[in-house]
Amino acid sequence: MRRSFSSIIALVTIAGTLSAQTTNNESTKTSKKDKEPVGINLSLWKNMATQQTDTVGTTCFNLGLFSSMNRLSGVGINLLGGVVYRDMNGAQITGLANLVGGSMRGVQIAGVSNVNGDNLSGVSLSGLVGITGNHAQGVIFSGLTNIAGDNTTGVVIGGLLNITGENSSGVHLAGLANIAGEDFNGITTSGLLNIVGENLRGVQISGLGNITGETMHGLQIAGLGNVAGDTFTGAQLAPLNITKNGKGLQIGLVNYYKNSFDGFQLGLVNANPDTKVQLMLFGGNTTKLNVGARFKNKLFYTILGGGTHYLDFSDKFSASLFYRAGLELPLYKQLFISGDLGFQHIENFKNKDYGFPARLYALQARVNLEYRLTDRFGVFVTGGYGGSRYYNKGVTYDKGVILEGGVVLFKY
Repeated sequence: MRRSFSSIIALVTIAGTLSAQTTNNESTKTSKKDKEPVGINLSLWKNMATQQTDTVGTTCFNLGLFSSMNRLSGVGINLLGGVVYRDMNGAQITGLANLVGGSMRGVQIAGVSNVNGDNLSGVSLSGLVGITGNHAQGVIFSGLTNIAGDNTTGVVIGGLLNITGENSSGVHLAGLANIAGEDFNGITTSGLLNIVGENLRGVQISGLGNITGETMHGLQIAGLGNVAGDTFTGAQLAPLNITKNGKGLQIGLVNYYKNSFDGFQLGLVNANPDTKVQLMLFGGNTTKLNVGARFKNKLFYTILGGGTHYLDFSDKFSASLFYRAGLELPLYKQLFISGDLGFQHIENFKNKDYGFPARLYALQARVNLEYRLTDRFGVFVTGGYGGSRYYNKGVTYDKGVILEGGVVLFKY
């Protein structure tokens, strides 16, 4: 019995010893594998530093002229530049350029450029260029250009350009242009141009033009033109607004849709593929000789044109530009009746030296009867009333009945 008990004790002791040795060996292997040396990098140049670049080292503090590190988790300050081969977590400040091969989480400040091979999360400030290979998230500012290979989320400000390879969201501001390869959600503002390759949900504001490749939900405001490649739902405000399909509001000098529009268009010319452009030649007792282009849809039309001799033929040359918008209805077979309201700008040129006002404006109302002799030729007579006024005075210069007549050319 005693021998048996002694044998059991001996076996337990041996097993415990073997187990402890195995555990210690595994722990040693794990610590050797996972534990990385952490140090301080004081550097004059790449190979002149207190911490040499290797495959496993991590730097917690870096100060130097130009530094090269495996990984930075802390603060790095360099006069010329700092290179991190893997990830950077913390703050990286340099006079020229910061380069990170992996991801950056924290703050980067550079006099010229910040470059991150993978992702960016945090704040990146650079004097000229900011580049992120994949995703960028946070606040990014550069004096020249910001480029992200994939998605960008947050506030992005570029002196000239902001470019995103895929999707973007947030607020993007650029002096020249904002470009998103696919979708954008948020507000994008530029001095010249905003481009979204596919869909927009938000606001585009630019000094020249806004382009959305497919669907736009929101607002486009531009100094020259807005374009929605497929459908827009919301509002377009610019001198020229173009869409394939629309639902909402278009306000501009020229509004155009290709297929369908459900909403309201307010412009000098509202056009679609069915709009007929017709030439009008007519004379009357206001401006004596006139030529105009009529943009006619199914019921509504607008007219842009000019005329000569607002004053008499015996006076020196005078001229006018006019715009009219109205509604036309069939009256009997080829006879149509229409009515419109118009604005006329009048220039008297050298007649101002003889006591006439230099320029005037007139508000006018007309009723027109038009008979279509053929599919390409018609005649019309007009009766109406109008009055001309001074621009700088709340006084009427002249008023009276309008009588006109002329022809319409091109296809009805």
